[in-house]
Amino acid sequence: MSKLPRILTQLRLPVIASPMFIVSTPSLVIAQCKAGIVGSMPALNARPAEQLEDWLAEITESLAAHNRAHPNRPATPFAINQIVHRSNQRLEHDMALCAKYKVPIIITSLGAQPEINQAAHEYGGIVLHDVINDTFARKAIAKGADGLIAVASGAGGHAGTKHPFALVQEIRAWFDGPLALSGAIATGNGILAAQAIGADFAYIGSAFIATEEARASAAYKQAIVDGSSDDIVYTNFFTGIHGNYLKPSIVAAGLDPDNLPVSDPTQMNFGGDRAAKAWKDIWGCGQGIGAVGQVQAAADYIEQLAQQYAAARRRLMLD
Repeated sequence: MSKLPRILTQLRLPVIASPMFIVSTPSLVIAQCKAGIVGSMPALNARPAEQLEDWLAEITESLAAHNRAHPNRPATPFAINQIVHRSNQRLEHDMALCAKYKVPIIITSLGAQPEINQAAHEYGGIVLHDVINDTFARKAIAKGADGLIAVASGAGGHAGTKHPFALVQEIRAWFDGPLALSGAIATGNGILAAQAIGADFAYIGSAFIATEEARASAAYKQAIVDGSSDDIVYTNFFTGIHGNYLKPSIVAAGLDPDNLPVSDPTQMNFGGDRAAKAWKDIWGCGQGIGAVGQVQAAADYIEQLAQQYAAARRRLMLD
């Protein structure tokens, strides 16, 4: 049994919504938390940087109002993703605002810094760090992260290449703390499967792009609905780090998805205008979208997940 901090024991479903660059904003986070899962967004989605304070105030005030109105079904905690990379010149500014608003969960990516972990711990927050292999997992915990997000093959955005079975079993051989699994999970069956192999939570992102609250174009949302795993391209061309992207958006940009050059990883950029343009025009997406059949409200999608998850549990109990 994993050792979970109290903040992660109050969820309706064992799901953490992944923070999606550009796509995740307060409206989506609030809807996710009200429906009973951890909602999240990247700090860098707030542009200019000053907007982040407005957004944090909106989220905390909206969830507090919901809790007053629904004391028997309070909202779940939310998370803010911080890109811990030298190209992110806003990191100190954004972490100071997270401390001011006592953001319950910090999700760190592309680097683990003890200072960030300590900053969160000082106000009572916890830190989950996303990793693509066991080596990075060990480093993150050694530097003070409270939990891990195993980003396996098939995940949207900057995904790894490890099979989820391999990645989870290697981490679980030594780590008994909070562990979420990312990689092509879009159904209640997938949530239960993640738990069956040793994770505590499913980490779901791409399916939420096709929700009404997501800040994505109608074409992007429809591409999620229409697409399948055959439409996903794994490349480092756009940011310098390998990730999964929707083939139709690559074609629309005038590029050949089957013949993309290899990018120089030393030229990575995650916080500037160039990076924002890449993600706006080239759509990040994971392999699990074949399960997405319509654009709907986030709450309706989460209800669908809950029903599927309950049915899957019943089937196992009957077997």
